[in-house]
Amino acid sequence: MSESTATPRTVLLRGGEVHSPADPFATAMVVERGQVAWVGSEGAADAFADGVDDVVDLDGALVTPAFTDAHVHTTSTGLALTGLDLSAAPSLAAALAALRDFAAARPADRVLLGHGWDAARWPEGRPPTRAELDEAAGRRPLYLSRIDVHSAVVTTALLDLVPGVTDLAGYADGPLTRDAHHAVRTAAYGAVTPAQRTEAQRAALRHAASLGIGSVHECGGPDISSEDDFTGLLRLAAEEPDLPRVVGYWAERDVDKARALGAVGAAGDLFVDGALGSHTACLHEPYADADHAGTAYLDAAAVAEHVAACTEAGLQAGFHAIGDAAVTAVVDGVRAAAEKVGPARVRAARHRVEHAEMLTPETVAGFAEFGLTASVQPAFDALWGGEDGMYARRLGAERARTLNPFAALLRAGVPLALGSDAPVTPLDPWGTVRAAAFHRTPGHRVSVRAAFTAHTRGGWRATGRDDAGVLVPGAPADYAVWRTDRLVVQAPDDRVARWSTDPRSGTPGLPDLTPGNALPVCLRTVVGGRTVFVRPQE
Repeated sequence: MSESTATPRTVLLRGGEVHSPADPFATAMVVERGQVAWVGSEGAADAFADGVDDVVDLDGALVTPAFTDAHVHTTSTGLALTGLDLSAAPSLAAALAALRDFAAARPADRVLLGHGWDAARWPEGRPPTRAELDEAAGRRPLYLSRIDVHSAVVTTALLDLVPGVTDLAGYADGPLTRDAHHAVRTAAYGAVTPAQRTEAQRAALRHAASLGIGSVHECGGPDISSEDDFTGLLRLAAEEPDLPRVVGYWAERDVDKARALGAVGAAGDLFVDGALGSHTACLHEPYADADHAGTAYLDAAAVAEHVAACTEAGLQAGFHAIGDAAVTAVVDGVRAAAEKVGPARVRAARHRVEHAEMLTPETVAGFAEFGLTASVQPAFDALWGGEDGMYARRLGAERARTLNPFAALLRAGVPLALGSDAPVTPLDPWGTVRAAAFHRTPGHRVSVRAAFTAHTRGGWRATGRDDAGVLVPGAPADYAVWRTDRLVVQAPDDRVARWSTDPRSGTPGLPDLTPGNALPVCLRTVVGGRTVFVRPQE
């Protein structure tokens, strides 16, 4: 039997493994009125059997808290799922062929939308030219974002829809960046109808639910989506009970606007800089493969003003900062705000920094001092790290090895919240945990348990909730059921992935995520006691 999607029911789950700090040996759980009511042993579960609406036989499955993806662009993710996704294209030629097929299959689209190209991974070593795109798209408007979404290639027909774009900063014959990119992106997404947008949002959220994700943090903003997109997504998630939760962040330096739109913070992708792949992350020293140090969109003074305003208004502030100079500007700005409104108030507000890839010991200490949450994406390292990866090409191997220092952040006491930045990298929570635990730079690795906590409880804490993301009595009944292989225990400070199956450890086990092992398969996802996904029987 299964829980109702309409009204939370009293449910007993039994016969499995329940990941709960309340009882590391739990095999059963009771959910009542949308909350966890009890966790315990199979024998004790008999006392509840007659007083519940449903009994779920877990058949040995694992129950964990549902994941929270702390950085998502929902509409773009849905459009990538339902549209042209070039993230797996092995070459420029293959990407152009996929574009031709896509254009032929979508004759009614006013603007063709695609995402995910990465010339750094193609044997041709270059993005498509505008002439190549014009031909492949049949002379139609086309917006094709790079995998990091900080630059895009477009057709001549799309440029014709944006008067004055050639005079904007970032305009080039090749990929567009900065103001030019924002202008063409606005025009492209403005052509998406409300029905298409809702379809894409629903597709993204249902896909998230199928992966055991119970909550997503939507990072919207005027340079990313639109106010209608943002409010429409929040309304969709509130009105349809079979979808994950959505927590909204609006990236604009307007506290009143963020509150009016329903955002919990004037935060998210409020850009201090750009991205490494597009050479727009702001660095202290120039790129290894370019003669400049990137782009700064906000300085420390602007950061300080925004943090102070948000703190006074009782909202979270937050920034997108990737390069070391950008992260330094954030820490310096937060410090200046703390001098104005008081460090205790700044810490209590739980401001956050998205990505935070290039950190120094000084900025790590600054995060810890002011209670900044690091909203990070371990899949970035899996995709771009390593001695021969994009990071090394952009920065040189020595600087590249310093990126994404998750272990140093945890040692300093910095709160971590894990996410995907979908569609930049796919929604993939167990893959994200694996990427953090098996970082390409061994010194930056964290335990599977620490990564899992950062991807469940950490996402809730990043929004100011300390009572969720864990299966204990009184917590929201947001959980997922998994088919997985053996469970193992890894010590929180174990950086070389030594595993134990000793039940005497008293620590709840987690799946063995050693590379090469299959990742767990989600069988069911429940949010607030309502089932939002059930895998069809195979």
